[in-house]
Amino acid sequence: MRRRDIALDDSPSSMQHGIMELAPGSQLRAGRLKTIIAYGAMIAASVGLFLGIRSFGSDLIAPDPKGPIFGAGGGSAGAHAILHVLLAMLVVIIASRALGALFRYLHQPPVIGEVIAGILLGPSLLGRIAPSASAFLLPTTVAPYLGIIAQVGAILFMFLVGLELDTSLLRKKSHATLAISHASILAPFLLGSGLALWLYPKLSSSDVPFSVFALFMGVSMSVTAFPVLARILTDRGIHKTRLGVIAISCAAVDDVTAWCLLAFVVSVAQARPSGALLTIGLSIVYIAFMLGAVRPLVQRAVRKMELTKELGQNTSALVFGGLLLSALTTDFIGIHPVFGAFLLGAIIPHESLLAKSLKQKLEDLVVVLLLPAYFAFTGMRTQIGLVSGMEHWLFCGAIIVVACMGKFGGSSIAARLAGLEWRDASSLGILMNTRGLMELIVLNMGLDLRVISPTLFAMMIIMALVTTFATTPILHLLIRSRSLDEPATSTAIGGAT
Repeated sequence: MRRRDIALDDSPSSMQHGIMELAPGSQLRAGRLKTIIAYGAMIAASVGLFLGIRSFGSDLIAPDPKGPIFGAGGGSAGAHAILHVLLAMLVVIIASRALGALFRYLHQPPVIGEVIAGILLGPSLLGRIAPSASAFLLPTTVAPYLGIIAQVGAILFMFLVGLELDTSLLRKKSHATLAISHASILAPFLLGSGLALWLYPKLSSSDVPFSVFALFMGVSMSVTAFPVLARILTDRGIHKTRLGVIAISCAAVDDVTAWCLLAFVVSVAQARPSGALLTIGLSIVYIAFMLGAVRPLVQRAVRKMELTKELGQNTSALVFGGLLLSALTTDFIGIHPVFGAFLLGAIIPHESLLAKSLKQKLEDLVVVLLLPAYFAFTGMRTQIGLVSGMEHWLFCGAIIVVACMGKFGGSSIAARLAGLEWRDASSLGILMNTRGLMELIVLNMGLDLRVISPTLFAMMIIMALVTTFATTPILHLLIRSRSLDEPATSTAIGGAT
């Protein structure tokens, strides 16, 4: 049987079948060989043609590089600058995420760790212990580029803050809530302005009018970080309790009022005395235009999107175009571009499909990439070493005490007079004392406008960190009371729900 099988395998028909099986493989190899030959010929022809072009062009003469064809000289960032910017961004992201995670583990807002990461990478620590590493990772030449990225991040962040703002809280809550919020602004504002009497001769300069300095000190003491406060309430699971609703309502009113005051201060600081009233008037006109004309159009478009569920790239392009236009307008008027971004975000209904889609698209980009650049930029400008000597640290301690007295005292006393128990009123005061990133934006504005000196800037940064850091542990001690577990539907102050 074995011989017969072999004989059958050697038959002409079986051999022909084997040749037919091998034919496709040989055809494939032949086709591959033709491709290689054609590719080689193409490369050889290209090299030959380029050499020919090179031989013809070697005798040509180009214009003088200093001639008019190059204009006045736009210049280039250079490969080394791009390298340092990318490296700096990488280091900043790693450091901010690491410290943010550490502070989250310690039940603190991650923004504190991210801000501290920016300061540690600046001249306050890295620049002192490893100046060569600091000069390589964050050289001074990188600061302008990092500053632009940081400003873009601040504009987009304020747009997100506007999207998060529930404007219905400004209309539905009681007069008592409004009174508490304004007390939490007026008390620190007056105390900060009074503190300016002591700080101005020591930490300011003669080219800054005292009125501008006092206004800025008052406003910088009045800021509450609405996003950080909301995150603390959510993390603690009390955002739907009576205290949580009151705190969010007060913070919303506080946010809008404080930013309006800051816009006023910036307009006074940037304009000459004759132009300050014009800047303020244009700001009021623009706000009225956005609320009276643009807001109804946005609401109509949002209702249409809710029905059609169409949120494509054209919609995003329209919103971002409006964002840039609004920021440009407020900058042209004479106030900071972040006001325009915040205002546009605030007129978009925060529970709409459009707002949720925009937050989903922007939040990771802003929080993970752009805000760390803002923290690093702030860290490069923060020189803790300037706060030296007993007198400077006395000033720093006084700033912290005044900031806490104003925010905590104004909020808690007003809440107690409105009907809250002392423990609830104290918890509300602690929450309103949270400053976070919002304070950093305000302080950077003051430094850019040269209203505050680098030394005072460093002191105010320390104040922002201390007040934000103190919120969570003190609140943890206060929320053990049963009164904080009452749902939001129960009777709140002044009859608000």
